[in-house]
Amino acid sequence: MSFGPPPSIYTESTLAADQARARRRRRVFGVVAAVAVVLCAGGALMWSGSGDRPSDDKPSATRQAPDDIRETTEKVPSSPEGRLMIEHDEENLSKSTDANPRYAPGTWATDKILAKGVATRIEGYNIALDADEMAWTLKLGGHICATSRHVTADGRTAVVIQPPQPKGSEKDGVCDQVVFFDLNTGKKLWQKKMPAANTAYVTNTNLTLTKGVVAVAWGRGSVAYDMKNGTQLWNSTTTSKCEDKAFAGGRALLALLSCGELPDTTYQVQKLEPRTGKVQWTHRVASGVQTVYLPSSDPPVLAVAAGDSVVTDLISLDGEGKNVATISLTGYDAKCGARYFALSYFGTFENCDGVVVGRTQAYVMSKEDLGTEQVDDWIIAFDLKSGKTAGKFDGRDLQMVYPLRMNGDELLIYRRGSGNIGPAAVVSWNPRTDKETPYLFFTLPEDDEFKLSDPEQSDIIFEKGRVFFAKRELVRDDEYPTDSVLMAIGIGPAGLKH
Repeated sequence: MSFGPPPSIYTESTLAADQARARRRRRVFGVVAAVAVVLCAGGALMWSGSGDRPSDDKPSATRQAPDDIRETTEKVPSSPEGRLMIEHDEENLSKSTDANPRYAPGTWATDKILAKGVATRIEGYNIALDADEMAWTLKLGGHICATSRHVTADGRTAVVIQPPQPKGSEKDGVCDQVVFFDLNTGKKLWQKKMPAANTAYVTNTNLTLTKGVVAVAWGRGSVAYDMKNGTQLWNSTTTSKCEDKAFAGGRALLALLSCGELPDTTYQVQKLEPRTGKVQWTHRVASGVQTVYLPSSDPPVLAVAAGDSVVTDLISLDGEGKNVATISLTGYDAKCGARYFALSYFGTFENCDGVVVGRTQAYVMSKEDLGTEQVDDWIIAFDLKSGKTAGKFDGRDLQMVYPLRMNGDELLIYRRGSGNIGPAAVVSWNPRTDKETPYLFFTLPEDDEFKLSDPEQSDIIFEKGRVFFAKRELVRDDEYPTDSVLMAIGIGPAGLKH
């Protein structure tokens, strides 16, 4: 199945684009300046209920090998006052509408570069205060079909692409090539054609990374490559009743298998030795489960939709694949498979934007609660061994909170801004002490705040002290169809050196 518009030619008026940027910057800097005043005049108000800034109780960091999957532990900034660092617009969207968007899957950051996938290319932007400088463009020769959130410790990642084929041909719409590249330089390190992948499409191709290995599954087959040089390590072509539906990477490699035909499909989860594909254990999911997601490979945690298409439970497993605890998600919003209006585009099975899994706990956001006058939502920490609650982080009235990722043994949280009520923020929460540490206070452009702050519509990532927001679908402004449209924005601490 083909999808997406052809590569665009940039004919947008530079003057109009600069004027749009200037308007947004005035809004951003105006509110950030107000934040600075609040911090200077009464920072305790912003940090109320959070205690002092930590000195001894800091997240721990471990040194990683270059091909480990990155696990960043952030440093507490000297000041959480935010400053605009990157603002990038996409142009020539006059033909892109809600019904026919320009897809922009994949957002990654290093200490030097923000990288964004869009249509048939990946762009890298230099990270510098109030800059909009393109560092590199990697032309892929085909639309992006699958991405992974994982990045190696030395800044590499991969995408699957759909090479162009003649319309109506047997391979029209097939996604059968993997591109591994360096985020800091934009250099393509290798590109490989997936074996026997004639049934790999944007709707069923799933990509992940684990230590030294890139793995792809598409239902009828799967393949794993050595990160070093793209050498194929192993592959499978399914002829049995069970298919490799997806992988979960990171510290380990899990495979999700679907067995049988609908409506009688059952699921298995296997832990694999990444370099050989050898099965180390198999966990058979109870019958009646409609869908399984893999938010974490180590510790192994499953998000299951039992009797419904919406995730109903988290299941934690031990080192042998046996059930340890089942956590009911009644009243919670795991946001698994919630991107692209619940269409299974670009790889879905590792993406549960309402869940973050740490070493001993899972953090889940609640559903939005408009009936309370105190907070709109909250985040609950669940112990993975007992399944019991182990802490609660409240949002604020008109300021929802979303879990982002682990920060050592703490949780990074994005709290939305709300006009004059309070700025947006990224904070680190220690569930053992209930201490909240501010990392950034900032505001987002008013016209784009809703979409940028919604994890179902935009990537929200925090890396090396900066927070980035990047839309996954780009459409024209119907009122000004020839204007450029904000695609990505980055905020960093005012005192951060580059």
